[in-house]
Amino acid sequence: MLELLAAAMRCLLKALSIVSLHASLRRSRQLCCQSSPAQTPFSYELMKQQYRPEVPEYFNFASDVLDRWTEVEKEGKKPKNPALWWVDGDGEEVKWSFEELGVLSRKAANVLSGACSLQCGDRVLLLLPRIPEWWLLNVACMRTGTVLIPGTQQLTAKDILYRLQKSKAKGIITDDSVASAVESVEADCQSLKFKLLVSEGHREGWLSFKDLLKNAPSDHQCATTKSQHPMAIYFTSGTTGAPKMTEHSHCSYGIGLTVSGRYWLNLTSSDIYWNTSDTGWAKAAWSIFSAWSQGACVFVHKMPQFSPPAVLESLSRYPITVFCSAPTAYRMLVQHQLPSCTFNSLRHCVSAGEPINPEVMAKWKAWTGLDIHESYGQTETVLVCGNFKGMEIKPGSMGKPSPGYDVKIIDENGNILPPGKEGEIAIKVKPTRPLFLFTCYTDDPEKTKATVRGDFYVTGDRGLMDDNGYFWFVGRADDVINSAGYRIGPFEVESALIEHPAVAESAVVSSPDPIRGEVVKAFVVLTPNYISHDPEKMMKELQDHVKKATAPYKYPRKMEFVQELPKTISGKIRRTELRQKEWRRY
Repeated sequence: MLELLAAAMRCLLKALSIVSLHASLRRSRQLCCQSSPAQTPFSYELMKQQYRPEVPEYFNFASDVLDRWTEVEKEGKKPKNPALWWVDGDGEEVKWSFEELGVLSRKAANVLSGACSLQCGDRVLLLLPRIPEWWLLNVACMRTGTVLIPGTQQLTAKDILYRLQKSKAKGIITDDSVASAVESVEADCQSLKFKLLVSEGHREGWLSFKDLLKNAPSDHQCATTKSQHPMAIYFTSGTTGAPKMTEHSHCSYGIGLTVSGRYWLNLTSSDIYWNTSDTGWAKAAWSIFSAWSQGACVFVHKMPQFSPPAVLESLSRYPITVFCSAPTAYRMLVQHQLPSCTFNSLRHCVSAGEPINPEVMAKWKAWTGLDIHESYGQTETVLVCGNFKGMEIKPGSMGKPSPGYDVKIIDENGNILPPGKEGEIAIKVKPTRPLFLFTCYTDDPEKTKATVRGDFYVTGDRGLMDDNGYFWFVGRADDVINSAGYRIGPFEVESALIEHPAVAESAVVSSPDPIRGEVVKAFVVLTPNYISHDPEKMMKELQDHVKKATAPYKYPRKMEFVQELPKTISGKIRRTELRQKEWRRY
């Protein structure tokens, strides 16, 4: 009798656990699958009180959010916006509803788990331009539990080799433009088991995604992923050493970015949202979770390179309601202001990636009647601070803290500084680490540990908070260069330069630029055999060399040849001295 009673109790507890899990999932889905009320008067304090997401033990954005929007769509309770709307600028378009995205992503998931033999937890590198398959494969990786590692197509063979070796990725997915670079290094990548080509036609040694997708079944059982299981890894540049692997879980992005969708982007299921970010950056993934959590349409323009005329024409031609781009893009757009362009559907504009100039904000508002709502975040975080829709904007400020974080300004000892005092921007992680912060730097516990000072995660950025709780960006605490939203580590550029026989040593720092905010500048000491060379030709040769040795966007746009570099007593180059000298010139 006692054994029967114990068995009955175990069954009851299991049932209660399942009910509790389902209830928690429902609450998470309600947060994700409920559009923000666009017309509701905004209250920052009310937002902080209302944003209380629950994180269940198990969570997968594909099944728990995207599939839920498919159900809402079928019930006729959602506006007839597509989930994805892609255009190529030459008249070709692709539109997928949530249901179509679901069917295609299940087929793609079967390709990954079938022909590619990927299992939950395996890693795969994805290098694709702005084509529909990039978004499709993001969702397919969620469904299979594959850890996705996005990268820009500007990566060189050397960059790809480093990422494949460091991550131990089981496969790589790319197109013809990168295939040759992959083939040149694959022999040195022991973990690489497959290469998947997303292009027309066939290539020897590669699987054809289009052929496999066409024949794949459309039924697929989504992987059971815990909320804290790894979902994506982003390589991010640092001051010294090669790029680090920044790991995010299923909940950090899948649930954590709902605050961006609801309050910063102010999205509803009626909106069409366009973010111009390169697919290699975390900001592109932000758009997936921020937009689709609210049932909004993700608009994509193929645009191989940023083109102000193409952007302005698209904002005029398509019913885009919410627009996001880097400050560099806005600076270029106001310079290309066209009187014939009217943005009849546009209602909300945001900016991220770097500080935006108040003058640019003023010009944009004078032209469009719309404010630009600036925000602040990192590859390691979700939205840290933002100028939320309906909040008073202080031009030049990154806004107020996201309700997902407790943000402070601290000193070198981890003490909280009062308003008006400059220090490091930090997020409180003790006694409880926020769920919406990166998990770790993969396989690098020392660098992960180094991000914590006292009770805080330190961002590496300096700023201050004013008396009204608004945060203001001052600059990087380290030497990382933020050029047009691209983070560039000086070590990577210096390593590329030193490979050239003309370079004895170099120091790379940021230099102010009216369009990009700041650009890469290299101070170069030449070897004796090259001192007499023409400086202009030498600079061009070194720039071309860097473009080939590493990702082209990292090349030094400015260069100065010097006899020696300032150093500490221990022989370390004083980049800080060079950077300060450079910024004082302008």
